[in-house]
Amino acid sequence: MRDSMPLAVFGGSGSPRLTAAICGALGVPPGRCETRQFSDGNTFVRVLDNVRGKDVYVIQTFSRPVNDRLVEMLFFVDAFRRASAGSITAVIPFFSYGKGDKKDEPRVSIRARVCADCLEASGVDRIVTMDLHAPQIQGFFRVPVDHLYGLPLLVETVRRLPPGDPWTVVAPDVGYGQMARLFAKALGAQTAIAEKVRRGHDEKAHVERIIGSVAGARALVVDDFVTTGGTLIATAERLLSEGATEVYAAVTHGVLGPGAARAIEASPLREVVITDTLEHEPAALGSRIRVVSAAPLFAEAIRSIHDRTSVSRLFEV
Repeated sequence: MRDSMPLAVFGGSGSPRLTAAICGALGVPPGRCETRQFSDGNTFVRVLDNVRGKDVYVIQTFSRPVNDRLVEMLFFVDAFRRASAGSITAVIPFFSYGKGDKKDEPRVSIRARVCADCLEASGVDRIVTMDLHAPQIQGFFRVPVDHLYGLPLLVETVRRLPPGDPWTVVAPDVGYGQMARLFAKALGAQTAIAEKVRRGHDEKAHVERIIGSVAGARALVVDDFVTTGGTLIATAERLLSEGATEVYAAVTHGVLGPGAARAIEASPLREVVITDTLEHEPAALGSRIRVVSAAPLFAEAIRSIHDRTSVSRLFEV
């Protein structure tokens, strides 16, 4: 790494284990900082190391409580800027408000754009994130965005599963069809699409039909995040009814709200592979959820940015 501009990596309260793993892969100690929540609900952050002139990378996933994580990130960026950091890169493994990427109802906010404006106003120079809900969210930012994909990590894990029937990769909706085709290309598989509808804001999905054939195949449902598990479970049930022999899932962000792990444990899904962009206690996830670490990928992205080398090579599978 370049000696003229030292590297400093800090982690917010939402990503302590991922930060430690990324720093381990980079061979640098985590920066010292602290976050406090006062009794009145206010958030306080403080940087405990000298960062003058350094390239600072602050890692914070937008997990529950999402608003607290977002505000903490904004305050850290402001603190680093006021401490004369040479540059500030916000590493956001899971950009939760990416789901609010459009105005699809009257009088609603485009929440992802508001978050992008806030991050830029706080003084961030670059964003690193993974599997945005919609890739065009990168256009909400005027600063550079390095958009990583969980696909290489997930595909490598699927390749190590015991041999069986040929794979068919299934997109849970039409919008994820392009990513499903990339998974299928990496696995040498066919694709299918679940036609899903939501009839309200209750997060319940209804699978009306499967476009494509899954008879006699192992189905791999791919998605960017799982919250309740409802979409994966409904899709798995429909796939099995149409002749799939087994159903697995590969999902980048395991949001996993209350009861989701139990629902997956009781479902026909054989296994759900997620990354550690959000942090959970392993014992609470059950036997059907496997976690693979995204730390090596984020570490390589940080190394490439710092050394001014290509990040796109990390997309290869």
